[in-house]
Amino acid sequence: MTEKITILHTNDLHSHLENWPKIRRYLTEERQRYEAAGHQVLTFDIGDEMDRAHPLTEATNGQSNVTLMNQIHYDGVTIGNNEGLGNSKKQLNHLYDQANFDVILGNLLNLPQTIQPKWALPGKVIVTKAGTRVLVLGLTAPYSLTYPLLGWQPISVERMLPHLLKQFEGQYDCSILLSHLGLDVDRWIAKRFPEINVVLGAHTHHLLPHGEYDQTTMLGAAGKYGEYIGTIQLELTDHQIVKSSASVVQTANLQAATNDRQEIEGYQKRGEQLLDEKKVADLPVAMEKNWQGHSRLVSEGLAALEGYADTDAAILNGGLFLQDLPAGIISRNHLHQMLPHAMHVMKVTLSGDNLWRLIHEMEKNRLFLSRFPIKGMGFRGKIFGALNYSGITYNDYDGTVLFRGESLSPLRAYTVAMPDNYLFIPFFPTISIVGQNEILYGKLLRTVFGDYLAKQYPIRKEGYHG
Repeated sequence: MTEKITILHTNDLHSHLENWPKIRRYLTEERQRYEAAGHQVLTFDIGDEMDRAHPLTEATNGQSNVTLMNQIHYDGVTIGNNEGLGNSKKQLNHLYDQANFDVILGNLLNLPQTIQPKWALPGKVIVTKAGTRVLVLGLTAPYSLTYPLLGWQPISVERMLPHLLKQFEGQYDCSILLSHLGLDVDRWIAKRFPEINVVLGAHTHHLLPHGEYDQTTMLGAAGKYGEYIGTIQLELTDHQIVKSSASVVQTANLQAATNDRQEIEGYQKRGEQLLDEKKVADLPVAMEKNWQGHSRLVSEGLAALEGYADTDAAILNGGLFLQDLPAGIISRNHLHQMLPHAMHVMKVTLSGDNLWRLIHEMEKNRLFLSRFPIKGMGFRGKIFGALNYSGITYNDYDGTVLFRGESLSPLRAYTVAMPDNYLFIPFFPTISIVGQNEILYGKLLRTVFGDYLAKQYPIRKEGYHG
């Protein structure tokens, strides 16, 4: 008996809702078209659908994204690091309360019990009309440094995938992995686990226009930001795959509808409106950004970091601040537009000689980084910008470093506050090699800055009628 299964897949949308109307229309129409031709159609999303860089995602803690995903009736989704690390544990525990689809995730366990979270299935077996049992598994990138800070225990692919395959042994005829792991890991899985027939990839934003076939496994991936939508075609005989192919369609080439722009602008306006309703502080003067030099925003930011982390020094790069802050009442919308990054504050403790080495690494990279366009790892801006210190002085003439005006002692430990992004970028290796690093995961960087401004420049209730 011959059977045809069509898989439609999306990944790494990152709240690029400007592509959503076309994606929704395409997935809906393709499902109807293939079903009319007698195909079994399965639709999946492979994670990082949400990104707090979009105001509507920020204002609703991702609930708006789930509402939009409900329009598709996905057969399964897995999560990316933006869902897993961009939300508090409470927010993630309730993110999918209203979802009409299954979340499939097998390698993120609830701490301290190390049990499967209630909102996710470790795997799902879909039985097609022809009786083929399709096992769907989902795995996300196991960030071992950061997930435990939020109360989650990530499990490596090497440990979890064999366990899951054994758990479902004998219950499936073919298998699909929703992999928010990256292309290199997907290729490793294809070589190591021939029982996985299809790997739908994400995380590294790779595009495989015609898929990639490795022995018995078809790899598919649809790039990033909803710029592409992927399709996998499977032909089966007696419940076994005998033929597979992959393709993508470019969203920009799809027909737009007359009300698309209105819908897209509506998402933006609604998010900004919700954030505008939450007032934060009353600034006596405007605070301007300066990507290449020092600015009032950087000065206030350094003080905010020191206060939140309880340190005597802080480091910030000017490129973090994307917009100026106006004088007068500012809201969460101002803060979000200025600091859209998925970053937190980090306390780094180093001996005197290692702090000296870190500052020399920073000074060596200073000119290069001042105009360097940096992508990802929490950063949502244009360029890294100039490095700025508080409590630390560097003498360009003789290379000496002072901490609060005193020479560094190799026997003493020094603690400095900085964005956690510095741990993940490759320019300051001293931090990851010898730093005692504590990421303060309770608040995003913009929330820390907003709390500081609220305390320094409080809104006087009698003069505010908003």
